[in-house]
Amino acid sequence: MNLFLRKLLGMNWLLAVIAIALAVFGVVAIYSVTFMREEQYLQEMWRRQIVWLVIAIVGFFVTSFVNYRVWLSNVVFPLLMYLAGLGFLVLTHFFGRTTYGAKSWLELGPISFQPAQFAIVSTLLLLSWLLANTGNWQGFWPTVGRIASCAAIIAPPWLLILIQPDLGECLVMLPPLLALFFVGRIPKRYLLVIIILAVAIVPVVANFGLKTYQRERLTTFIDPDYDPQGASWTINQALIAIGSGGFNGKGFAAPNTQIQLGFLPSTIVHTDFIFAGISEQFGFVGDVTLIAAYAALLLTGLLIASIAPDELGRLAAVSIVALIFTHVFMNIGMNISITPITGVPLPLISYGGSFLVLILFALGVLESIWIHRHIRQTRSSNTMTYASAYVR
Repeated sequence: MNLFLRKLLGMNWLLAVIAIALAVFGVVAIYSVTFMREEQYLQEMWRRQIVWLVIAIVGFFVTSFVNYRVWLSNVVFPLLMYLAGLGFLVLTHFFGRTTYGAKSWLELGPISFQPAQFAIVSTLLLLSWLLANTGNWQGFWPTVGRIASCAAIIAPPWLLILIQPDLGECLVMLPPLLALFFVGRIPKRYLLVIIILAVAIVPVVANFGLKTYQRERLTTFIDPDYDPQGASWTINQALIAIGSGGFNGKGFAAPNTQIQLGFLPSTIVHTDFIFAGISEQFGFVGDVTLIAAYAALLLTGLLIASIAPDELGRLAAVSIVALIFTHVFMNIGMNISITPITGVPLPLISYGGSFLVLILFALGVLESIWIHRHIRQTRSSNTMTYASAYVR
């Protein structure tokens, strides 16, 4: 009990408070854009999100209090997570539910989730373990071996996500990978080659890997006036909603808004385009406050990465921060038309119980790195053990 209390008091409460506050605000935002809908299942979404929030917060604290080295420093657990992610992706290919042209959702009993999101997190954790344990590989061939090993881990989930096809999650995966390679001491010249190859693959994917509706999304991003009553309708209505919010917004659950009048489709306003709903109700002030909260969360994550007691903790922290940043940037970007529409949710805010649990689990890993940065780590010939007292 004494150790539990010391861990509780030693938490990074800035990270915990911001994360939970954003998630609670997400419930409020979901309510505000769905309560006026005629469909009963939409009116109930905010209540279901509360249930998932409770589960996610419990998972956050459990993950925080368990020393991340206990389960992450041994390849077994991250490998099992990775294989489970691949298994879910394969099941999705055969039994998944098609939504907006992509077979990306899997239903297991009453739970419906996107396996791509779980697969990405598990891939990043396994790569963190690999790079941390091969950091002493120097020279041309050892470095090529590290990169090849990483490619062997990355390729299966990325390709399985691509054939769904879920372009958004494919793109989300790339920045955290580059961040891992950078922090994982892959020489810069090799990183440059990787970036060039990645850029070269983009036209191939665009020509052969995209469906018609995905090409239309890219077209509307380049030319918002293209098909204003069809493919461009959603982004144009989102921009109108954001602009109409002005400086202070129209007020919480205000009547006669773009959201309440249904100009933004009810199927996406609580997920992909919830930022537009927030902007209309809370205006520029609300947007700046929300972005500032994300900035504080991400900067705290970078602080944790900088003081991580080992390479494994540093790599895991950087990958999680990069993943959350990419989601935030791409979601807000597509709402304000600076990135293509890719269907990427806004972390902690958008409706989606499994994604909320996954993000708070990832933030729990960050919290665990912070809490256990002073735990003495000792090695024996066969096992690794951890002292139960903090080192001061």
